[in-house]
Amino acid sequence: MSYQLNEKEVLFRQRLLKASGFDPKGLDGVWGKNTGTADDAFLAASAALREALGTFDARSEGNILGLHIKAQRLAREFLTKAANVPYLVRIISGTRTYAEQDDLYAKGRWGGPPGPKVTRAKGGQSNHNFGIAWDVALFENGRYMNGDAPQDDPAYRDLAGQALVEGLEWGGAWKNYPDPPHYQLASPYAKISEIRKRFEAGESYV
Repeated sequence: MSYQLNEKEVLFRQRLLKASGFDPKGLDGVWGKNTGTADDAFLAASAALREALGTFDARSEGNILGLHIKAQRLAREFLTKAANVPYLVRIISGTRTYAEQDDLYAKGRWGGPPGPKVTRAKGGQSNHNFGIAWDVALFENGRYMNGDAPQDDPAYRDLAGQALVEGLEWGGAWKNYPDPPHYQLASPYAKISEIRKRFEAGESYV
């Protein structure tokens, strides 16, 4: 596949490829033949998961495709189970580069200038940055369930109760700063700094 990526974005992709088991033969920020071959293999594995586990709406599909290959499997299993809840479930955010995370943080950071508190994490401080997390949105008769109606919060809890699959963690269960739309792969590495170090080296972290 051909991408229009700058050097930092190529390096980010190379790290995700290698950590997913598709070695680009170097983490140099240069899109060469080896990176292209690794990317093609990654996309073929993604297509195989889609064929085996089912296809979903276009927005969810776009976000699933950018995830670590292990996360793609669990995301599809999650959405299959989520079809049993009485609301539409969409994956509205998946993998973010460090730069994309920094942009999101700047839109309304915790303790910062006025505006929505979108995220507490800068680039490299979120599991979204390592391809192992996604956020969902629920829709009721076309309405985004954003917490304005009394049924919204219980609906997100019900979703977690019905659709959580083995190997996933739900952000709504966090004691500090619960995040009900958030799901992520469990990792044997407890600290985000450890996951980041392994991601940047192209090593396994899930």
